[in-house]
Amino acid sequence: MTEVTARRPGPAAWLTLARCEAKMVVRDTAGLVVPIGLPLLIMIMNASAAGDQAVGNGRSALDVFVLPLVFTIVLASIGIINMPSFLAYYRRTGVLRRLAVTPASPAMVLVAQMAVSLLQAVLGIGVAFAVAVLAFGAKPPVDVGVALGVGALAVAAMYGLGMVVASVAPTPNSAVAIGLIGFFALGAVGGMFGGTTALPDPVAQVGSWLPFGATVEALSAAWVGASVDASNLVGLVVTAAVGTVVATVFFRWN
Repeated sequence: MTEVTARRPGPAAWLTLARCEAKMVVRDTAGLVVPIGLPLLIMIMNASAAGDQAVGNGRSALDVFVLPLVFTIVLASIGIINMPSFLAYYRRTGVLRRLAVTPASPAMVLVAQMAVSLLQAVLGIGVAFAVAVLAFGAKPPVDVGVALGVGALAVAAMYGLGMVVASVAPTPNSAVAIGLIGFFALGAVGGMFGGTTALPDPVAQVGSWLPFGATVEALSAAWVGASVDASNLVGLVVTAAVGTVVATVFFRWN
């Protein structure tokens, strides 16, 4: 009797799955528009006043404070709210369970969704930065390499939190609800509603360790050419690591 070996999916299968994920994201109008439109609106509302305030190294308050906040909102909304809701939907509808009995692994959906959502994040950040440069004279960060490194850590941290949400949420609606609560809670202590100077010192300190505030502060430092606080980087790395471990333990395909 001849043994039949299942062939693993090749590049064409990965590309097809990524295209399907992209179509799903595009069809989710709110999930597509909000992570791009809301940060853009916040940037435009603050750009006129912030663009006239010099901070240092030729960078304005728009560059150093507003843009890092806008970019962080894009990453957090996609990583903590959007991506987990799709995974929860696939688990609830049995898509992941069906893939588990085929040569295609359910992990392929996870990878494809992360890739598509990352592309969405790049688009949102790119649109916001293009508008800031063309309409308000924004400038790039002094330390571009540091800013890119911080962005990579921020993606890992936000997606780590998103995987935790996807692990504990039983339904797509609950994933959105949990994600929203986490997003606004992190934003509240991370400077999304008017900066951290109005917060009590202990709360502001905790916020700088959590991924939202840590990303904003680290990007701000990179933009003005200052040294990034080690606590910001540690906070992002720890969040990414803890999120990965928790998701590995609790995430279920069924």
